[in-house]
Amino acid sequence: MEDESATNSHDSICPICLGPLTQDSYLDHCLHKFCFNCILRWTKVVSSKHQTPPSSVKCPLCKTDNFSIIYGLDGTSFQRHYINTNLQDCFVLSKGHRFRLQCYYTQQGFLEDIFNISLYWKSRKYNQPNNWLRTWLTREIQALTQEEDVDIIVHHISGVVKPLWTSKEQKLLTKEPEKIQEEFMMSVSEAARPFLGARTDRFVHEIQLFLASGLNIEAYDAVYIQRLGWSSPGVNTEVSQNELIDRTTVIPYLYIFDDDSDGNE
Repeated sequence: MEDESATNSHDSICPICLGPLTQDSYLDHCLHKFCFNCILRWTKVVSSKHQTPPSSVKCPLCKTDNFSIIYGLDGTSFQRHYINTNLQDCFVLSKGHRFRLQCYYTQQGFLEDIFNISLYWKSRKYNQPNNWLRTWLTREIQALTQEEDVDIIVHHISGVVKPLWTSKEQKLLTKEPEKIQEEFMMSVSEAARPFLGARTDRFVHEIQLFLASGLNIEAYDAVYIQRLGWSSPGVNTEVSQNELIDRTTVIPYLYIFDDDSDGNE
């Protein structure tokens, strides 16, 4: 108990001012915690020593490069202060990002005859780790939030999915698949909603669709593209006819995604 108390006491002290933490804030990559005003002043002092504003600063504790300060966490959202304020609007969506945004304007469920979500849960395939999920999550959330640095959000959502693959508790092994799916959907929704807003429900469906596919990102995109009849957003990937049950083209609600659409300024 004494060790735990000492650890909690240490965690409540700001490493810069050595006083109690006020307005908790975190550096975005290493996640070390400081008073917001302390770390803000520290980054300004460090930045002032450069002829041009740096895009990142090193953590005073671990020397990891960080690009922003996360603060104002209230359990549902947070605010971000960029070290170089010119960076916050500089992220440019790639063709792959724009392709994924287009997918959110198509009719939900048109790929379920190929990737059966219900069968994925009933056959307990969720016990098999997906090595491409983190990369898929990163691209998906970058596209939906139109921000480049989404590591914290990806880490947050990955933490919800990971127990499916690592839990060895008997209650998970004996629980009905439908119940596991329901809890998964609820947990992912709660984790993603503060960041994705109105797109959360569709995102929950899309992550299940990707997991049910068992494919890597390139092959998954190829199936999506072939079913929709769109042109590839990046590298062309061959998908055999046997992988597709039906290639009937589905007309999306929004076929052309304009450059200025979806709040992209």
